Amino acid sequence: MSEVKISAETRTEFGKGAARRIRRDHKVPGVLYGHGSDPIHLTLPGHDLLLALRTSNVLISLDIDGKSNELAIPKAVQRNAVRGDLEHVDLQLVKRGEKVNVEIPVHAEGELAAGGNLLEHVLNALPVEAEATHIPESLTVSVEGLEAGASVLAKDITLPSGVKLAVEDDTVVLQVLAAQAEEAPEGAEGEGDEAAEA
Repeated sequence: MSEVKISAETRTEFGKGAARRIRRDHKVPGVLYGHGSDPIHLTLPGHDLLLALRTSNVLISLDIDGKSNELAIPKAVQRNAVRGDLEHVDLQLVKRGEKVNVEIPVHAEGELAAGGNLLEHVLNALPVEAEATHIPESLTVSVEGLEAGASVLAKDITLPSGVKLAVEDDTVVLQVLAAQAEEAPEGAEGEGDEAAEA
């Protein structure tokens, strides 16, 4: 996993007015915390941060005020509900060799068995423990030929070396649902039955 270098400045102004001024300058307020140290309030360049956050669990090398270099991963990102602009970011301080708990996006590939079955992502991301500088960007799972009722459990997913599950082995990640028939299975909502009969 590559590091993304971002220059940041410490900030001393707080509150909504200060945050609005920062965002007007195309920057993003953030906070860096971890390892028992006091949180550091930062101002980060908006465009650079937006590009970096396109990669989930990106490793960010922060140059703070040109004095210190710190490694961090994003823990919470707030976006504007309408425009999608970054409003605030929480960054967790990490060290090389340190293990961190993160969630890795799960992607399915392959065709389900014939019959119009549906694939449900019970978990869109798998909680794992990984070395901070070797966090996988995503995990790919084959669902080729799976039939209705089949499930992919956390233990069925091949993890890269050095990555461990941070959930129970039998946690369901993906499951295959039967195509909705005219008679809905027990417990399923029978929405659309009348339309199917019409």
